[in-house]
Amino acid sequence: MTATTALTVQNTLGVTGVHVVPAEFVGRQVDAVAGDIGVDVVKTGMLGSAETIDVLADMIDKHRLTTVVVDPVMVSTSGAELLPRDAVRHLVARLLPRATLLTPNVPEARLLLTETGPHGDVGEEGVRGVEDLERLAGRIRAELGPRWVLLKGGHVPLRAADLTAAAAASDEEEEEEGDLVVVDVLVGPEGATERVQSAFQRSTSTHGTGCSLASAIAANLSRGNDVPAAVRAACRYVAAGIRAAPGLGAGHGPLNHFHSSYALPFSPGYFVEYLLERPDVRPVWDEFLHHPFVMALGDGTLPLESFKGYIIQDYLYLVHFARANALAAYKTKNISDIQRSEDWLALQLALAPCLLGYGAVAQMLAAHPSTVRQDTNTYWPWIENYGAADYVEAVRLGSDLIERNIRQCSPARIEELVKIFIHGTRMEIGFWEMFPFK
Repeated sequence: MTATTALTVQNTLGVTGVHVVPAEFVGRQVDAVAGDIGVDVVKTGMLGSAETIDVLADMIDKHRLTTVVVDPVMVSTSGAELLPRDAVRHLVARLLPRATLLTPNVPEARLLLTETGPHGDVGEEGVRGVEDLERLAGRIRAELGPRWVLLKGGHVPLRAADLTAAAAASDEEEEEEGDLVVVDVLVGPEGATERVQSAFQRSTSTHGTGCSLASAIAANLSRGNDVPAAVRAACRYVAAGIRAAPGLGAGHGPLNHFHSSYALPFSPGYFVEYLLERPDVRPVWDEFLHHPFVMALGDGTLPLESFKGYIIQDYLYLVHFARANALAAYKTKNISDIQRSEDWLALQLALAPCLLGYGAVAQMLAAHPSTVRQDTNTYWPWIENYGAADYVEAVRLGSDLIERNIRQCSPARIEELVKIFIHGTRMEIGFWEMFPFK
């Protein structure tokens, strides 16, 4: 449901006029939708005036709206000012303390911080790398009061090698597109910090990206996702929308909002990420990764006889693992047939807990504070083996095979494949359970 705050005269070349809807009328719109269907999540965009901001803040309190995503629309892609300076002060004072999530870009962050005093070196020219983005996002959260802040990094492309900024537009042009990335930084309660990285795209189809991102986050929150998961999925959605944009107009055209209109529940290329974050998969996956047998490998306390028994059984398993993959190849007539074979894909999902899980276990143990390393832990070489470059590459190749073929499946078939993955993961847990871990 929508409450319209302003009408604009615009095309891909820019905004040439704004007609602000009277604030009292905006309040009546909010009353109408909140009093009928109800509101799970509020997403704000262009608010237009200080009076509208005040009315909206009152409506949030009146209807006890607890989840609010604020996109601080201040300046259009073409450079037009969409929020008067006096209204910015009202935004900071009235709306941001009520916000669950604030989604500024770097220029908007700079403008917002001017309302809290001297902002220092926080402009685009002051962002030298991803750490500066994290500090800026943390400062916005600390000083302006939103529960979470997603600082969008699209205005500051970073070098993929070291996540430092391309210092000038000329540097950006000299870089190969594959050498640059965009990092959106999410900060939240208790020091929570997350980076969402995607490939930098040289595109003019960026009209409405901020609004689309905030709306996608709000939609994900309304489905019950937590803030980090909602943000990650929304960032993937927008990045894919830019890639699939039709290239309309002579200026900044729109992204393609319907790139996933075939109704898959994940953005193309991110099935594994979606799979591992599903509510029916995540608890089983976490139990597998953090099983006491695994943790005993990490701290070196696993009885040696248990490890010997595990290695013997693992050898037998790998023999059958190889036979299963050979059978998958045998059952296909040619390479193109592999892509069409749902039986082949089901087999890959059945084997995926092993392939993905051992890499994830090694990564988790390598970073865990209780892990004992090197000569003092008999099992450290095992951890190193599954964290080594060749195994990481195997995981990547296996994941890519699944990603390329899963997008051909119907939503119903995907649900069947997820159940296969869950069953396979439970069997992996059963493998750990075969051996005493104390």
